[in-house]
Amino acid sequence: MKLEQEILLASPVSVVKKLGELVCTGDFWRSAAFSCGRIGAGFVLALALGIVLAILAHRFWVAAALLTPLMAVIKSTPVASFIILCLIWIPSKNLSVFISFLMVLPVVYTNLLTGIGQTDRKLLEMADVFSVPLRKRAFTIYLSQVLPYLVTACTLGLGLCWKAGVAAEVIGVPSGSIGEKLYHAKVYLNTPDLFAWTIVIIAISFLFEKCFLWLLGRLEERIERM
Repeated sequence: MKLEQEILLASPVSVVKKLGELVCTGDFWRSAAFSCGRIGAGFVLALALGIVLAILAHRFWVAAALLTPLMAVIKSTPVASFIILCLIWIPSKNLSVFISFLMVLPVVYTNLLTGIGQTDRKLLEMADVFSVPLRKRAFTIYLSQVLPYLVTACTLGLGLCWKAGVAAEVIGVPSGSIGEKLYHAKVYLNTPDLFAWTIVIIAISFLFEKCFLWLLGRLEERIERM
C-alpha cells in the first residue's frame, strides 16, 4: 500500500484475486497436470532406481565403489548446469522428468544405503537360525528397519524434485507447464501472476508430500500386522 507499485510487490488481495481467476480456467489445470505428471514421474523413477542401487551397493562392494563418486558429483553439481547441459540432449517437455530424477536419486540412494547398513544384525542372525524365507525377511526385517530412512528420503526428495523440476521448466520453457507461466510472469512483469503460481507450486508440493507419506504410513501399518 505504501509503495503503490504492483510490479515491485503485489498485494495479498491482488494475489488471491489472480489465484481465483487462474483456478477457474482450463489452462490452469492443464498446466498443473503437465508439471505434476512429469515431476512426479521423475520422483518415482528416482525412488525405484535409488532402492535398487542401494541394495546393490550394500551387497557388492564394487557397486558401492563405483556409485559413491557418481552420487557425489550429482550432489555437488549446480542444478542450472545440469539443466543447460541436458537441454542439448533432451526435449524441453521431458526436461523436468530427468532433472527431478537426477536431484532425488542421490537423496534416496544415500538414505537407504545408510538404513540397510543399520539393520539389526541380531535380527538377521535369528532369521538365519530359523531359516526365514528371503521374501518374509525382506518385508519383516529389512523394510521395517529401513522405512524411517525411506520416509526421510521421500520428505527431502519431494521438496527438492519440485524445486528442481520447476527450475528446469523455467529455463526450458516447455509449452503448457507451470514453469512457462512463471517465465511469462517474469517477462511481462506480472507480479500477481508470479506470486499466484508460486503459491500453487507450494500447495501441490505440500499435497504430494502428504499423500506419499500417508501411503508410507499405510505400508508401515501393514508391515506391523505381518
